Amino acid sequence: MILFDSVTKKYPGDENPALDSVSLHIEPNEFVFLVGKSGAGKSTLMKMITKEEIPDAGKIIVGGIDLDYVKKRHIPGYRRRLGVVFQDFKLLPRRTVYENVAFALEIAGMSGKEIRKTVPKVLELVDLSDQAKKFPNQLSGGQQQRVSIARSVARQPRILIADEPTANLDKLTTKEIIDLLKKINDFGTTVMVITHEESIVNNLQKRVITLKDGRIVNDQKNNGIYKLDEKPVPKTPIRNVQTPGHALKIKRKVI
Repeated sequence: MILFDSVTKKYPGDENPALDSVSLHIEPNEFVFLVGKSGAGKSTLMKMITKEEIPDAGKIIVGGIDLDYVKKRHIPGYRRRLGVVFQDFKLLPRRTVYENVAFALEIAGMSGKEIRKTVPKVLELVDLSDQAKKFPNQLSGGQQQRVSIARSVARQPRILIADEPTANLDKLTTKEIIDLLKKINDFGTTVMVITHEESIVNNLQKRVITLKDGRIVNDQKNNGIYKLDEKPVPKTPIRNVQTPGHALKIKRKVI
């Protein structure tokens, strides 16, 4: 689902690369935590997936799409295949909960009939059906994050990336948001959560990938826990990873 093969990125003026020959493979339907100290490379890795940044070296394949072949004019269409949740919600303040979710579908080109059918189902999924007519400033932080998640999954993306989705939320609300992400994962969506929240990582015990100084220093495939002080793992390029139905060739023609 997500493949990085020896990916390196160095920003002008920086002495060390933000990502240093990073290789990883995330399978379809996995739930993965990405952890690391500030400056470890987490944000850069996320920006590589969303194609906000381009690697200096290496190969990236997301959902069967070789990002080398995604032209600039096709980037908005590619990003609509992903769901992205931010810590600051990024809701439209003058639109209601319903309208915030509907707007994401309008941009994706969905018809009015489909939108009217889809939005109530998504709001039910995130337990906000009774808040549909409210504006963001009338909601709690947890509710606003639920709207953000609803907007991100309304198009049924195969991949959902959540960047610090529980930042500044209380303990109970944090659990509710993580439970919601687990539910979405159970429906078949690949979920990557970037977080500093040690407790949620340890409680969930999913796959945990740890970055340090731009390199993967730990990749706990199962029952992972939050730990940052590790030595870098050997740089081993990922080779011969097959996407389902040779999707790479198919998507090269489409994009």
